[in-house]
Amino acid sequence: QVQLVESGGGSVQAGGSLRLSCAASRYTSCMAWFRQAPGKEREGVAQSHTASGSTYYVDSVKGRFTISRDTAKNTVYLQMDTLKPEDTAMYYCAASFTYARPFKIDDYPFWGQGTQVTVSS
Repeated sequence: QVQLVESGGGSVQAGGSLRLSCAASRYTSCMAWFRQAPGKEREGVAQSHTASGSTYYVDSVKGRFTISRDTAKNTVYLQMDTLKPEDTAMYYCAASFTYARPFKIDDYPFWGQGTQVTVSS
């Protein structure tokens, strides 16, 4: 089992920045961020797979969000810059011991409780 604890959410004006953190109780090869806005399906935002060194981003955040890992701390970060009102959502950290297909929810067995991000215009 893996416990995931997110932090760093909050409220910010459009154009601002936030940095999310997710601390895992043990090392996992694949970690990702998903988000879910009210009335919408959960969607993948960014994914990092340390074994292959690959990262993936959903098109809507490319160039604005950056996922990074600190494997010594079993922590994944999501730096979010130039935030937009449409980025408002609950952000969830997810983890898998093995490679997960990009943004495939079913491939991630471990999930955090989420942290709220609100961007005002």
